[in-house]
Amino acid sequence: MSGKPSRARYPESMPDDPETQEPDESHELDVVPVFASSAHDGEMEALALRGLLEANGIPAILAGPSMIPSLEFQVQVPRSRLEEAERIIAEARAAGPAAAAEAERASENPV
Repeated sequence: MSGKPSRARYPESMPDDPETQEPDESHELDVVPVFASSAHDGEMEALALRGLLEANGIPAILAGPSMIPSLEFQVQVPRSRLEEAERIIAEARAAGPAAAAEAERASENPV
């Protein structure tokens, strides 16, 4: 047994070449990467960007290695929201870390 499912058992779920398949028309399933990094801090940046996008109402998926460190981390968003996600990320990067710290302080409740 090769460990690979038989095409005869699962023909509809195993496309011949995923790269040539048409995009899924489903909003939830048609995601594209908005960020990718295999740098040593790629996971931290991906987590921060996912949080930023979700805080702005854009659903985001974190995809990346759990055991294979040489693979890249990705943040994926619905294709229909890609331009908006890119704009939000660009604005956050332009504002810099000081703006992020200020926004965090403003959102904290005084004790």
